[in-house]
Amino acid sequence: MIVSPLPTYDPIKKPWYASVSYKIWSEFSPPIGQEHWHCDMKRGFTRVRKREPQVAAFLNQDNIPQRIGLLAQRGVYEFHQSPHLLSQANGCDRVIKTLQLHQELAEVQEKVFSILQNYYRQPILLNKNVIHLNRGDEGIPDPILIEHGSFKFQLYAAIDCIFVESNGTIHILDFKTGTSQFDKRQAYVYLLAAKYLYPNRKAIASFYNLETNQWSNPVTASDEAIESICIELKLIARRSQQERYFYKQNIKSFNELFPANPSFACQYCPFHSICDFSIAEAS
Repeated sequence: MIVSPLPTYDPIKKPWYASVSYKIWSEFSPPIGQEHWHCDMKRGFTRVRKREPQVAAFLNQDNIPQRIGLLAQRGVYEFHQSPHLLSQANGCDRVIKTLQLHQELAEVQEKVFSILQNYYRQPILLNKNVIHLNRGDEGIPDPILIEHGSFKFQLYAAIDCIFVESNGTIHILDFKTGTSQFDKRQAYVYLLAAKYLYPNRKAIASFYNLETNQWSNPVTASDEAIESICIELKLIARRSQQERYFYKQNIKSFNELFPANPSFACQYCPFHSICDFSIAEAS
């Protein structure tokens, strides 16, 4: 298997542009069923106060689910860097050693070990024409500069895996762990990215849960649907840009620009210890 980096979409250095991603989109509008977790103030800490030392410290620290997801992705990557491990009795043990899993928290070790065993038994990428496989710790990907009308914005799409179907279709695959739900909006962001990364190629996107072995139905989108997604993301990018501008003009307006939503969810928020509106414990 030959795994190459994602193609770079003409990253010409230009003036600063508004940015958007699926994560930013979900911060403005949470997935259906997760509205009770939504808090605009959390977005404010993440987007306009991220350089403050206390905030930066929280942002740079992986929580347990994030750590599990990162190591799971790295494990899949290591299996396919050395595919022979998938046919060796000690294949999982060798990947575990590479990941230095013994240094992780017990909960992380248990979950990742189970995920690696799952993948060892059912290696869904084996014999597929994989053209991109994310290691998991590459950092922020190069943005795609999109010009829509008179407005330009940068699209960030961190893609886990891309393989080519036998009919030439580009298949973008996103790995999930835990109870993460499949949100089609994330797939649509990937399909918009594919329009620029692989022009004139048919593309589909799907999700695969490494713990439950559940694979979603493939997501497709017409040119008209992709255009609608582009417009939606442009509006989100513009709104995010405006929030940043208004906050810089008057930093005392933080609470008004990013209203809090105190609830039982506060105890799971990384910023609960520095948020004046946080509810410390669930009622």
